[in-house]
Amino acid sequence: MAIYGIGAYYNGTDDVSEEFVNKNLACIGWDASDAPTLHLMLRYIKVGDIIYIKSAPIGQGLRVKAIGIVADNSIVIDPIIKTGITMKWIWTGNDVINVSDDKNNIRNNTLYEELDIVAQKEILSRLFKTVKM
Repeated sequence: MAIYGIGAYYNGTDDVSEEFVNKNLACIGWDASDAPTLHLMLRYIKVGDIIYIKSAPIGQGLRVKAIGIVADNSIVIDPIIKTGITMKWIWTGNDVINVSDDKNNIRNNTLYEELDIVAQKEILSRLFKTVKM
């Protein structure tokens, strides 16, 4: 199991987080010709992996808008939010997680694997509090 962060701001201004949640998808807004590495990375994500919708304005921490589990990693094409995979969104909100400021901040990327232990613990904490065990 891996944890991934995904951005949902298209064109730098359009927040499509609600579209992701409503359609049970996590998508890349870039065409494959413009962002081939992102499309390759999307294909490596597996059923059971965790994805969270994020925004990371510089100096404002990591904002988490939704957390879910990959339900089907078959590639889906949506006419509005583009290329993605099927999710089971479990938690939604608008929480800020205070993570360390790395010199090489990957959180500015559209899609990345979350390796920061503090962020991982915070994501899992929200997920586990939502799921009744």
